Amino acid sequence: MSGFLSVLFTSLIQLIAFCIIPFIWWLLSARKTNFFQWIGLKKPVFKDSIYKIIGIIIIVAGLYIGAMFLFMTTLLRDVPTATSQFGGKGLSAIPSIIIYAGIQTSLSEELFFRGFLCKRLSDHSGFVKGNIIQSVFFGLLHGIPFGMATGKWYVYILLTLLPASIGFIQGWLNEKKADGSIIPSWILHALMNVLSALSAV
Repeated sequence: MSGFLSVLFTSLIQLIAFCIIPFIWWLLSARKTNFFQWIGLKKPVFKDSIYKIIGIIIIVAGLYIGAMFLFMTTLLRDVPTATSQFGGKGLSAIPSIIIYAGIQTSLSEELFFRGFLCKRLSDHSGFVKGNIIQSVFFGLLHGIPFGMATGKWYVYILLTLLPASIGFIQGWLNEKKADGSIIPSWILHALMNVLSALSAV
């Protein structure tokens, strides 16, 4: 139980930390608008069949997990990752994995990158540029720590490009297929992180 409470506490701290800048920005520039609507935490209105959206989510999650498994078993064999904390804990780790994947990583990162950065940059520079910029920052958040841990330049590049590609797809999914809701990318992100963490159990 103490492991679960630790993950829950860490998740809430990270969620708050990732919301500070968006919340201040909203207070200063858009407080007449509902904060949750402004950041995209709203019911999605799908512009395509829900089955098509679910298919996109499943395919993207599968490709990402396959690529990450390949990288983890070849490039990062001896590097501890965020999911290493669940190693060897079996089924008792599932509640912690759900909190870790659903709140600590996916919700906090989706609120900041797709809910805040993508939307604000798209308002300023257009969707394509805004989405590219937020996805590059998202990729760097993942690639820099792995690159530093291994000291290998190609790890920096590969583990920046892969998350950046997923970040771009997530921004497109939200803005072009779900009327600006970040719920689809939150689900996709959480699914990928649950599967990654389960592979460490």
